Amino acid sequence: MTIGPHVPSHARGFTLIELMVAIFIMSLLALMSWRGIDSMARAQAISRDRADYIATLQTAFAQWNTDLDQMQATSQTPAIDYNGRVLRMTRRYGESEIRIVAWARRGIEGQTQWLRWQSEPITKRAEAQEAWTQAALWGANPRDADRKNEVEVASIDDWQIFYSRGNAWTNPQSSANAVPAPSAGASAPAPGNAAQSTKPDGVRLVLTLSQGQALAGTITRDWIRPDLK
Repeated sequence: MTIGPHVPSHARGFTLIELMVAIFIMSLLALMSWRGIDSMARAQAISRDRADYIATLQTAFAQWNTDLDQMQATSQTPAIDYNGRVLRMTRRYGESEIRIVAWARRGIEGQTQWLRWQSEPITKRAEAQEAWTQAALWGANPRDADRKNEVEVASIDDWQIFYSRGNAWTNPQSSANAVPAPSAGASAPAPGNAAQSTKPDGVRLVLTLSQGQALAGTITRDWIRPDLK
């Protein structure tokens, strides 16, 4: 009788059950690793979206402050006016250029957006009054041509504007804040005199950001006239 070589016990192969257990453990480890990587990727995406959204808001607030800093009245238009829907400003660009700037809240494709609009450069008096009227119409029912000059800033549920005069925040539409536009035949107000009187001491912006964005809640921004700081 021929006897084969002796096979040590430690050199024997795995049984089928042992292989199945090993495969199951490796699959479980792979699944856990994938979930961990997926969670990290999601967290990074959320952080990136939040950072991008905050940067967008910071840019918008910087633009808001610059518009207010550079507002001035002309013989045709006041420096600033809020009609309950649109905040309009006559804004100085450089030494000689004037534009009408407007901020508004309007529904676009099922979402309420905070928007900014500006006119083309104004070179004639008649253009100033036309652009002033156009800015009001843009906030309510814009034409396709007007949309080309608007920028969507953020989705908001609501916004509020307050003026500061005499160390008190009041509704811009109150009688205390009503400042009529200069008459068509009047000369342009000199800086620091009549033009300055049309400006409030401060403007408070209260934004209620829409839910479901990278940032939500209420943000309040106060602007104070540079010459009062």
